[in-house]
Amino acid sequence: MTDSIRLLDLHLVPPVRSQTVYHAVAYAMDADSPDTIIFVNPSDPYVCIGFHQELEKEVDVEYCRAHGLPIYRREVGGGAVYLDRDQVFVQWIFHRDKLPTDLGERFALYVKPIVETYQALGIPANYRPINDIHVQGKKIGGTGAAQIGIAEVVVGSFMFDFNFELMSKVLKVSSEKMRDKIFQSLNEYMTTMTRQLGHTPEREAVMTTYREKVETILGHKLIRGELSTKELQIGEQLDAQFASDEWLHQKGGLRQQGVKIHADVRVVETANKAPGGLIRVTARLHDHHIDDVLLSGDFTLLPRFATGALELALRGVSLENDAVLARIAEVYRSVGIESPGVTPQDLTKSVMLLEQSQN
Repeated sequence: MTDSIRLLDLHLVPPVRSQTVYHAVAYAMDADSPDTIIFVNPSDPYVCIGFHQELEKEVDVEYCRAHGLPIYRREVGGGAVYLDRDQVFVQWIFHRDKLPTDLGERFALYVKPIVETYQALGIPANYRPINDIHVQGKKIGGTGAAQIGIAEVVVGSFMFDFNFELMSKVLKVSSEKMRDKIFQSLNEYMTTMTRQLGHTPEREAVMTTYREKVETILGHKLIRGELSTKELQIGEQLDAQFASDEWLHQKGGLRQQGVKIHADVRVVETANKAPGGLIRVTARLHDHHIDDVLLSGDFTLLPRFATGALELALRGVSLENDAVLARIAEVYRSVGIESPGVTPQDLTKSVMLLEQSQN
């Protein structure tokens, strides 16, 4: 590394610029450019999708339009996310030879000063490989990485607070049951500084602590600077590109089933047509186990409480065919379930479709 790292503390900027600024610094980078760390908040709320995602499959576009939420596509991977000024984005744009070659080591280095800053605030955060930050099992931040131009880019944020309800509403989901499950899961498996501390800390105090941690860990001073003329020009070009329909609606190549809450937790919905009707399974999966589940559809199950009994019985079960079938069959026997055209095997098949999201 050079003797110093440029720090750009941009505070509040328009939503699109909070994404394009690190792209601009990366595209403008040449051999003589400084390694750079950016602090930035969006001035207004927006939705951002990952580079490989298809907009209409990930985001409820009509809801966003109706509520004045712009949508942008970044050049870093990951999922769709709602963002606002309650997060401070921390963006590293470094020469490739200045960061670890191994992606896991790069994420670990990037996360270390964030974790130590949280710990200094009294929040027991820890690094959760490969790119998450957790507090006692709850996610308080994730990271993303990309190669842009000649630069290595790593991005993440400090979670001062988060609008869990809006996050659940902007996502494209197959049913309102799944949306409700996403909202519940976000509340149970994510946290923020405000939730952890009982108050929202001052931005400047947090970022000062972070700056000190970075300087100690990287062994170089962070020197405040400004965007160059070239970076500003590229930023303006990217603002227009990121706001264009052509860029936003391009077809992505990757789609993960369900909604990832954190590394081990995903909310998934599947549907399976049995002779007795459609079986829909909405579940929260935790470390290859069924954490919570809802069964619905147009099939018949008697007695009336049979569906609830099955849902309770499936909680905690390993997502393995024999284990699921055994638990369902046990409830059928103990409750005396009648389900014309729907067998325990049909229900098991419906549940096991969830397994595809784990692969």
